[in-house]
Amino acid sequence: MSADSATWTQRPERSNLAILRLMVWISLRLGRPVGRLVLHGIAAYFLAFAPAARRASRAYLRRALGRAPTLADLYRHVLAFASTIHDRVYLLNDRDDLFDIKIVGEAAIRAAMAGGQGVLLIGAHLGSFEVMRALGRRDACRAISMLMYEDNARKVNATLAAINPAATQDIIPLGRMDSMLAAKEKLEAGHLVGMLADRGLGTDPTRDCDFLGAPAAFPVGPFRVAAMLRRPVLFMTGLYLGGNRYCIHFEPLADFSALERSERDAAIAKAQQVYVARLEQHCRQAPYNWFNFFDFWRRHGA
Repeated sequence: MSADSATWTQRPERSNLAILRLMVWISLRLGRPVGRLVLHGIAAYFLAFAPAARRASRAYLRRALGRAPTLADLYRHVLAFASTIHDRVYLLNDRDDLFDIKIVGEAAIRAAMAGGQGVLLIGAHLGSFEVMRALGRRDACRAISMLMYEDNARKVNATLAAINPAATQDIIPLGRMDSMLAAKEKLEAGHLVGMLADRGLGTDPTRDCDFLGAPAAFPVGPFRVAAMLRRPVLFMTGLYLGGNRYCIHFEPLADFSALERSERDAAIAKAQQVYVARLEQHCRQAPYNWFNFFDFWRRHGA
């Protein structure tokens, strides 16, 4: 993972918690329209004073849009990211009534859960995961937990606790002795368990996959975890469509439930290729939802 990825994209987790709590108070007391007015200033500030993020946005949008992005495109990209961060305040405080949320592929979830056990969801830093967790809290059959690396989980838990302390219970830290057991118990209870598979730690093994016209290194770890848990896997993303609109997509990705050990490596490689293809499709259809503000292709010099 590039050093750039450890700066702008993780600012929400590193922000001063006292300031974050003040922002939460303002947003909940004054309402979303007032909060969104502030976002335009925030987006303009970062566009002007975060040159590395600006360069990464331009490089990505050139690929996703198939043309040179304008300054308006860059601003729209940053504003979309700021909007999803701001909407966490409401989604994590059970105010999903403020949003128009459409679900595409709910039948795929129902079919995968037909046996009474849970399903693995694999996504990316594309759109909002919080919009799916909000639906999970509203509907017990969609209860969702998130698997993530322990260091990231600690930072995210601190941020979520500042917004709503109850939200921290949805996260399962990876890297502990009981991580897989905890995930397995959630799945056996019929929950959905989510992972993001576009970033890993610096020491994680990766596989080069063609993504938006050039090779990019994607971590293999999430797919190995999926194979170990032996469950159906769905691609998921909660795309921000502007205003108060979101569209959640669920699409079948792989089924590791009856996988033989000798077939595991090939099945993992195939699932990852399908995942990257789905990711590219959604990046082209909703290009401003990509929230990796670092050079995703730097390793290959593309």
